[in-house]
Amino acid sequence: MKKYLSFAAGAFGHDAFYNTLSLYFVMFVTSQLFATSDQAFNTRMIGYVTILMTIIRVVEIAFDPMIGGAVDNTSTRWGKFKPWLLIGTLTASVMLALIFSSFGGLATNKPMLYLVLFGIAFLTLDVFYSFSDIALWSMLPALSMDSKERTRFGTVSRFGSTLGAQSVIIIIVPAVTLISGFFGASAGQQNQMGWLGYAVIVGLLASVGAIVLAKNVKEDQNLIRANVEHTRFRDVFKVIAGNDQLMWLALSYFLFAFSYVINNSLLLYYFRYVLGHAEAYALVGIITSILGVISVAIFPSLAVKISRKFVYIGGIGLMFIGFVIFAFAGTNLTMALIAASVIFFPYPLIFLATLMTISDLVEYGQLKSGKRNEAVTLSVRPLIDKLAGAFSNGIVGVVAIGAGMTGNAKPGDITSSGLFQFKAFMFYGPMVLLVISALIFLWKVTLTEEKHADVIKQLRKKLTNDAAATDNKE
Repeated sequence: MKKYLSFAAGAFGHDAFYNTLSLYFVMFVTSQLFATSDQAFNTRMIGYVTILMTIIRVVEIAFDPMIGGAVDNTSTRWGKFKPWLLIGTLTASVMLALIFSSFGGLATNKPMLYLVLFGIAFLTLDVFYSFSDIALWSMLPALSMDSKERTRFGTVSRFGSTLGAQSVIIIIVPAVTLISGFFGASAGQQNQMGWLGYAVIVGLLASVGAIVLAKNVKEDQNLIRANVEHTRFRDVFKVIAGNDQLMWLALSYFLFAFSYVINNSLLLYYFRYVLGHAEAYALVGIITSILGVISVAIFPSLAVKISRKFVYIGGIGLMFIGFVIFAFAGTNLTMALIAASVIFFPYPLIFLATLMTISDLVEYGQLKSGKRNEAVTLSVRPLIDKLAGAFSNGIVGVVAIGAGMTGNAKPGDITSSGLFQFKAFMFYGPMVLLVISALIFLWKVTLTEEKHADVIKQLRKKLTNDAAATDNKE
């Protein structure tokens, strides 16, 4: 229980960090950082920042498998995951506070210098967050060989991460507003210091969670995990490409993640600039936190009754219905809340089905290649999440500018063409991606829980025979 709760604590702070960065940094940039009286300057700088972020994240993402290789090749008395988890989280937390600032006014006084410093800080954040992200989730297949026990660890960790991610939604507006008031903002208004203070709190949460996890969770040692060889950096992409099931799962999950993240990233814009009720956005966090707990709690029994495969496909079907409701919600707050709830409820289920399947793909790849690559294999899931987030950040900035949803614009200022463009990106495009994602998973991802159990048996037999053969030669 101590291990389960500690893993949940680490995941809580980890996902609170991720949601703050992925969902709200662009909102800070568009509503606070560049909200001067010079609209042309604001638009230009918002464009520069979003393009810079997208380029950095896409380029850095290509190195994620190499980061996984570095983790796999690590050997310390604390294990191979904990050092990277701690170093990555602590460094990324410092960088989070930096990017949620104007760098001492440079953003408007010396914008080109600001862009250089921002680029360095964001690149540092992205690289070290990748180390902590890959180290955290790569621990799952190292904790047990049994799919059921992995499911318990995955469920508990997702419970923590769901609460962490959704708590951000609940408190982001009131917390930033409250902290802003301490630094001179008028009642109900926000300023840059409010956002900076909030980023510092999130960084502290992530750091404390990582320390608790590292102190109380240990890796399992067994025959299968002992079959580890150092992976050369030039071979990490071969490891991924050689795992056919991993490649199909990655494609399906990317389409799903991109559709979900872009909708979620535009949600606060919807409440602020379409509904005109930014304060009601906290209700989304409250509702989805409750639904997230329920969703995570029922995953183990659902996975047993209908299998992970149909949890994944059924979850996408339910999410599609939520998008349809949202597309017709208009300015109806109740319908918008219902739609957001229906879209969110299956998300933890789909995430867990993906995470558990990728964890089982470690042994599948080990049987095929003869080498065990835990972190390299598990690096694919965070790689996809970050890739989806990178594209989403770039698109959100473009959509916000194109729809006129910047600065202190009001719902009445948004034109019909701007609203249609906004809805096309928030609803219609993601619906198409969801359908394609479900079809790929249905037809191409074939590793079931039963097949994984058979893979484990084959691995044990092979490794036992190899060990016996070696002893006979000696």
